[in-house]
Amino acid sequence: MTDTAPDAAPRSSTFTLRSPATGAPLAEHPVDGPEEVARAVARARQVQAGWAALSAPRRRAHLLRWKRALASDLDAVARTIAEETGKPAGDAALEVVLTLEHLGWAARNADRVLGRRRVRTGLFTVHQRAWLTHRPVGVVGVIGPWNYPCYTPMGSVGYALAAGNAVVLKPSELTPGTGLLLAELFDRAVPAHAGLLTVVTGAAATGEALARSGIDKLAFTGSPGTARKVMAVCAETLTPFLAECGGKDAVIVTADADLDAAADAIVWGALSNAGQTCAGVERVYAVREIHADLCERVVRRAGALRPGADGDAHYGPMTLPGQIATVERHVTDAVSSGARAVLGGPESVRAPFVAPVVLTSVPEESAAMTEETFGPVVAVNAVADVDEAVARANDSRYALGAAVFCGSRRTGAAIAARLRAGAVSVNSVLGFAAVPALPFGGSGDSGFGRIHGAEGLRAFTAVQSTTVQRFAPPVALTSFEVPAATRERAVRLARALHLRH
Repeated sequence: MTDTAPDAAPRSSTFTLRSPATGAPLAEHPVDGPEEVARAVARARQVQAGWAALSAPRRRAHLLRWKRALASDLDAVARTIAEETGKPAGDAALEVVLTLEHLGWAARNADRVLGRRRVRTGLFTVHQRAWLTHRPVGVVGVIGPWNYPCYTPMGSVGYALAAGNAVVLKPSELTPGTGLLLAELFDRAVPAHAGLLTVVTGAAATGEALARSGIDKLAFTGSPGTARKVMAVCAETLTPFLAECGGKDAVIVTADADLDAAADAIVWGALSNAGQTCAGVERVYAVREIHADLCERVVRRAGALRPGADGDAHYGPMTLPGQIATVERHVTDAVSSGARAVLGGPESVRAPFVAPVVLTSVPEESAAMTEETFGPVVAVNAVADVDEAVARANDSRYALGAAVFCGSRRTGAAIAARLRAGAVSVNSVLGFAAVPALPFGGSGDSGFGRIHGAEGLRAFTAVQSTTVQRFAPPVALTSFEVPAATRERAVRLARALHLRH
């Protein structure tokens, strides 16, 4: 995942948002500094107390009302996403649909996942009753990305709200309107708790102000480099930090795989949203005997796709202008290092669009195989066998997602278990992203922590352990009044029991 570099301070009170496809101005938005961010956090903290005091069924009802408001205004939300990112309207609508799925799951499952849970006590604590409680952390800051400005932030926003928190969202400066619309719809649907979801707008300086504002946790999506800088700020106050930092996801294709299905999925995973997907397909490792056949099928499908800003285009422009140079550098470096461009090449870069590029025989040490390209480029390399494919897939600083295409589902699952990835799909790509119950996140340069699913709900809580003494114990070992002989007998008994079991 890529993002913009930090600025020292806001240079003006507003900034102009422009269409990534045409450069035409779309809207003016304020640059919120430390004072504005502090006010937003203070307001959120005030509202959060009442929200946390609600019963779980009432919070669920409010969040489902917000979900219905989003569904009712789906076209308007999708239109805003499409304008700000440049992605086709159909892709933007699908993003909203996935957002609704996750918001609904979080609302309906928060009580089951986070409700008070009894735990068993031991022999020497039989007089105690014990349980775990998940309490909201308070005010959660969310720094969202521009590539999926509705779906990705909701993995933190919706789950944090469902867990009883307030949220201050800083959307990307490339997609502020989407974040503002989410908050507007929340206030409209849940007026009694208006301000529970607050949005601040601006670039990196606004994000830094949010990290310094005294929030109780920060969820960040962006590049590893920026994550390290934001994390360093959070470390000054020991503010908990959750990071999703993109990937260099690999696909493994075995000799008995359905090659048509694999090619179709690879092309969609690599080229949808102009390749600007953190868990999108960037590397493919196909066993040698089917490599040429797979490449032919991938090229045939990818060659039929066209980027553009019109309604017939399959995907849109590069949303972040600076990313075009990265894509061009990766392709040029790969070709000059001996890779073969079987579709497109450096000439495919025609800003603000990049036509599909398919590379093969790409040196494993090249930037196109080690750095996140985040564009409509896919490398398809041949390997001797599955063992080599697994080794190459795992040889990366990133560990976010992966996929396996295999004739046997059982074998595919066994290969998936060998991959160092936070999420793996067998015989599909990104299958995990559409299942709200599955946690999502990675390790290494892909970040740490999890959103979505039960783990995503728990991520925005603090665990409290409680014991209540039911009756006075026969022997009160936690007292200075216990005779030494009694304590010694208790130790001998415990030792004997643990030697037997």
